[in-house]
Amino acid sequence: MIVLDGKKTAIALKEEIKLTVDKRINNGKKIPHLAAVIVGNDGASLTYVGSKVRSCEQIGIKSTLIHLEDIISENELLKKITQLNNDDSLDGYIVQLPLPKHINEEKILLAIDPRKDVDGFHPSNFGRMALEMNSFIPATPYGIMELLKRYKIETSGKNCVVIGRSHIVGRPISILMSQKGPYGNATVTVAHSRTENIEALTRTADIIISALGIPEFLKADMVKQDVVIIDVGITRVLDTSHPKGYIIKGDVAYEEVARKAYAITPVPGGVGPMTIAMLLKNTLLACERRD
Repeated sequence: MIVLDGKKTAIALKEEIKLTVDKRINNGKKIPHLAAVIVGNDGASLTYVGSKVRSCEQIGIKSTLIHLEDIISENELLKKITQLNNDDSLDGYIVQLPLPKHINEEKILLAIDPRKDVDGFHPSNFGRMALEMNSFIPATPYGIMELLKRYKIETSGKNCVVIGRSHIVGRPISILMSQKGPYGNATVTVAHSRTENIEALTRTADIIISALGIPEFLKADMVKQDVVIIDVGITRVLDTSHPKGYIIKGDVAYEEVARKAYAITPVPGGVGPMTIAMLLKNTLLACERRD
């Protein structure tokens, strides 16, 4: 059984990005600059954005954290987005989701300049990705494809089941897995909350990518021998015996499923670190496109 180590792979990827950034600096070119906008004080979001900022520092990318109060109005946030769009010092920026309920997330994401949309959520980038044109690929699906590539996981002609249909993970990864290319060409089925008898699909799958958000949903009796498992789920489960008061669980019952898997991502340490690494890669790409 192969553990698809996202932490180890992300470190290697960051080192590669750092070499490119160092070359830019030595050649007198612009240093890539990423900004992160966070609204409110959600603990998980603050932790996640903090790790992005630290990762930038590690590889020489400039970073700016813009922390706004959760009482900010939608119009005020849109004005901030316009400022970022017009800031030539910035190559890319992200708006951390979720946003407060009084703010329309769709309106905010549409306001982001697609050329600076390193999260890959803008419809222009999503559409270009679907048409196999140059675009910013959403960081989590991008990270999954990079893991499959680096571990040389065969995907061509394989039966792939994607559990979850979100615009952030499920929908884009289903598109990427079915596209032409050395790590695509799979036959993809998208399952979701309305799918009946989901076990009938997962038991015949060669590759399962789960982005459902239900802890340990996928059990050993739901998969076949030598399946490849990509677990995108990350849920805080209360645990009073743990110092933090919680533990992190994925969508997959890891211990039992791993015994049947050919390859599997752990949680934590699988897809999560790759997401941050690919965000940095998108930031470098944004800078290179502006050269």
